[in-house]
Amino acid sequence: MMKVKSKLWLFGLALLPAAVFAQGSSRSGTDTMKVTKHEFSVQQAIDYAKKNNVNVKNALLDVQYQAQVNREVTSRAYPGINASFGTTFNPNVATQVLPNFISPATYQVLIDEGVKDGNGNTIQMPDDFGFVAAQFGTRYSATAGISLTQILFDGQVFVGLQARDATMRFAKKNVEVTEEMIKSNIYKVYYQLVVGNTQVELLDANIERLEKLLKDTRIIYENGFAEKLDVDKLTVQLTNLQTEKTKVLNTISNGYYGLKVLMGMPVKDELVLTDKLTDEQIKDGMLEGSIYSYEDRKEFQYAQIGKELNEYNIRRYKLSQVPTLSLNGQYAKNAQRNKWNFFGKGDWFTISSVSLNINIPIFNGFYTKSKIEQTKIQLRQTENQIEALKLSIDNEVETARNNFRSAISNMDFQKKNMELAEKVYQQTKKKYEVGTGSQTEINAAQVELKTAQTSYITALYDAIIARIDFLKATGKL
Repeated sequence: MMKVKSKLWLFGLALLPAAVFAQGSSRSGTDTMKVTKHEFSVQQAIDYAKKNNVNVKNALLDVQYQAQVNREVTSRAYPGINASFGTTFNPNVATQVLPNFISPATYQVLIDEGVKDGNGNTIQMPDDFGFVAAQFGTRYSATAGISLTQILFDGQVFVGLQARDATMRFAKKNVEVTEEMIKSNIYKVYYQLVVGNTQVELLDANIERLEKLLKDTRIIYENGFAEKLDVDKLTVQLTNLQTEKTKVLNTISNGYYGLKVLMGMPVKDELVLTDKLTDEQIKDGMLEGSIYSYEDRKEFQYAQIGKELNEYNIRRYKLSQVPTLSLNGQYAKNAQRNKWNFFGKGDWFTISSVSLNINIPIFNGFYTKSKIEQTKIQLRQTENQIEALKLSIDNEVETARNNFRSAISNMDFQKKNMELAEKVYQQTKKKYEVGTGSQTEINAAQVELKTAQTSYITALYDAIIARIDFLKATGKL
């Protein structure tokens, strides 16, 4: 557990995912901007972060993105309908060379009629009539039609449709995991600042005591019953306390900026924390979450859905080996012209077809077998990670339980020690005021009181952090 050291107790702000902005004394450029005041309990701060933290917003966008991916998968199960219109211009119509089938028929008629040539000889059938060059087609053609394609069965599409619910749960669970992380950090920083305010109150009380003691010592010095050195020592102590308070206030101010960044709140806005922190509040329901379930942890739920998606992936590749069945239909009109005048008079000829296609996978070089084995390995890795997560959760719970118990015990001890130091200081002060105590005794009592207060502040912060860690470990945060 993180230990807080006297004046540096706020160094836990390093947990923030973004850098803490330093407080600027200059207001140039912001004076004209509207400043909104927020008075938040810790729960209100969490609710605000759920709407404005950039990580949460991006996780919510991932949910929307997954919804669109699911629509893409679903679209493959619907029929695809396409309309088309095309026209072709042939500057030179294709020419085909064909055997001369016309001349033999003509010669046969002449022979049958007994026609003779100019020399009076009977016409004879030639041995070779050669070839005839002919053009087929027109200079312009056009086709307009509509086609339909419908998948009747595709194993991969079928599994994709089944996995849609799991993919959405996976994306939504990621939002919950992100929110829990933000929630834990907000709890810690929020109460860190609350503890900081308690530290300031104790510093104010010490400053007030020293100011009164310094005033009394000056009177005693003026009456000749104390040395100037005693006055100077108290002045130095008072100055040190005032300097320490200034540093703590500056650190707290920076902490507020850090909390705003974590919440996604504009830095210029004013934030007031309304919750208080007491020993009883920290102890409330102490260790009630000792009985826990892995299912209570968002990370475990997230991993379980990941395992489910891996199982779908294996089924997808297995079903890719099953034949696919699809239906295709086409209806079109075709026209041919020697002039581009397809909207005028002229015939349009109908073209239509309906086809049923079965695609049977036979051999693809062991590609599918390799993909199935890959996904099986990934599934085993996920299962191993889930088992490791269980061990990690067990360790976190036991460690957090021990730390929580220890922190509560230490907080109680330090509180009693601080109260005792307060009594010692008050008694020493009375002795000093009546002349039976020395300046050395009062200085020592003051140092011991401040040390006890610092130890209590550290213990108080350690206790609330230990409580938050325990609740998070048991999934009760």
